[in-house]
Amino acid sequence: MNIFVKSVAAHLQGVAMTGLVLFLAAGTVNYWQAWTYLAVIAAVGVLTSIWFLRTDPEVLRRRLPAAESRRSQKLVVAASFALWGGLLAVSGLDHRFGWSEVPTALCVAGSVLMAVQMGLVALVLTQNSHAKVTVGVDEDQPIITTGMYAVIRHPMYACTALQTVATPIALGSYWALAVAVPIGAVLVTRILDEEELLCTELPGYADYAQRVRHRLVPGIW
Repeated sequence: MNIFVKSVAAHLQGVAMTGLVLFLAAGTVNYWQAWTYLAVIAAVGVLTSIWFLRTDPEVLRRRLPAAESRRSQKLVVAASFALWGGLLAVSGLDHRFGWSEVPTALCVAGSVLMAVQMGLVALVLTQNSHAKVTVGVDEDQPIITTGMYAVIRHPMYACTALQTVATPIALGSYWALAVAVPIGAVLVTRILDEEELLCTELPGYADYAQRVRHRLVPGIW
């Protein structure tokens, strides 16, 4: 199957699963915040795939869903999926029972922020085409030290953190923001484990980590 078709199919499958969780939890499809959110991530995801098909198809191949090989990362991924499902479910339940009153403008801003976040992910992949969905080092993989990597060591994970905050707002749920806290803890665990591997298997990474001091948030961590 064409790599573009595989990429788009995988992305839209994720969008569909997201919608399923949201609408089941909400108990209705009359949930405009969810429809807006889903439309944004579907559209930007397809546009991004078109962009990389034209500029660097290998990025699409590396970003296809794949299983982690390290046991520690398998546990991290399992926890991440469970917590992300929880965040979506709480958002849907919030809509069903009316726990939060998020202004329309703020919900729209959340979806716009998601589009920005996905654009930043595309920028990260443009600057580092070796960024995979799994933790590992490719043969002859270079260390990227320019662009966003000159500011923080893990810009892709910074985008993930932004997604975790933007999603509840876009879906109209303040309560779902509480799930962002354990997701953040799992993200930190993933980063620390990945850095242990990179320092061991990617020549020069330890020196790079000394030069670029912050992992996720400039000036903080």
